[in-house]
Amino acid sequence: MRIISLVSAAHFVSHFFQLVLPPLFPLLREDFGVSYTELGLLMGLFYAASGVGQTMSGFLVDHLGARRVLPAGMALLAGAMGLAGLTSTYWALAVASILGGFGNSVFHPADYSIFNASVSSARLGRAYGIHGICGNLGWAAAPAVVVGLAGPLGWRGSLLTVGAVGVTAADRVEPALRGATSAPGLGASVKLLLAPSILTAFAFFAFIATSLIGIQTFSVSAMVQIFDAPLGLATGALTAFLLGSATGILVGGFMADRTRRHDLVATCGLVAGASLSLIIASAAPTLTFLPGVMALMGFCLGTISPSRDMLVRAATPPGASGKVYGFVYSGLDLGSCLTPLLFGWFLDHGEPRMVFVTSATFMLLTIATAVQVRRRSQPIARAAHAYD
Repeated sequence: MRIISLVSAAHFVSHFFQLVLPPLFPLLREDFGVSYTELGLLMGLFYAASGVGQTMSGFLVDHLGARRVLPAGMALLAGAMGLAGLTSTYWALAVASILGGFGNSVFHPADYSIFNASVSSARLGRAYGIHGICGNLGWAAAPAVVVGLAGPLGWRGSLLTVGAVGVTAADRVEPALRGATSAPGLGASVKLLLAPSILTAFAFFAFIATSLIGIQTFSVSAMVQIFDAPLGLATGALTAFLLGSATGILVGGFMADRTRRHDLVATCGLVAGASLSLIIASAAPTLTFLPGVMALMGFCLGTISPSRDMLVRAATPPGASGKVYGFVYSGLDLGSCLTPLLFGWFLDHGEPRMVFVTSATFMLLTIATAVQVRRRSQPIARAAHAYD
């Protein structure tokens, strides 16, 4: 529980800083005189840097140990987002986004390397669930915190404040994790990462990220346009989505420990989530019920998270957690970096409903990859079980 708590707290920090800029987009758009497409590029640069860095971070984790790599990434991520508050030009803000993305790249390979080395197989689903919940709580906290601080401090003061707190937290992680890292790997070849099971897992993450990034980054702006909703209510609906997702992850963690059909759990959650996303795109919910529908969609998508991680573990040979998780999770960043421009374009051209329609489409595409990951990973899973 000590290891799970510490690693999950670090995951909270990662997700919190992923979502500090998007809630401030209306203020940044006015201050810098840029379009939503250009603001989407900021997040594209962030996730591109994170995706490029994740595989490299995975090799560093396997060779140097997660205890050294994790706090360094936390400090870089928090520091970069804090420095964004000092920027005076759009391009300086873009540089801060890139630096933050490199800091963000360490979390998944470091976190899962620690878990797979320190937590028994019978409890991994719940460990992944707690880890995911803390990440979602980071997402849920970010809009409320940064918008709340922006009121009295302005958006610059808000970013400087959360950045300083994040750097302080990073300074406390390494001593607390002493002795809690996985053994460095003996080196993985590129051939391992190009195995069909690993590539299919990569595609799974790329598709699911494309759907989630649209909701997390642009749903507030989209709901303001679709429903003529006040900014506060739209932000609250996004928070409801993220809290619903955290609840779903908690339930999904117990489900993941009690079933071997993790692909079936993922399929059911994705179908339900896609259906609710299309309902929102239709503008059918009233403003009163909109936060509830968003929360239910978050819950459905949250239930798949622990099973998703169990599918990846089944595809991971013993001793390769850092590099494999780094590589497949870079699929999240690939999907996240390519699509903000598309979603921003939808808003700039008066098509806010397409944010939810496109997200639903990619949820449905993700189902095929979930089934294929399980099928291709069965021989590796049997070998890993024998290893355990």
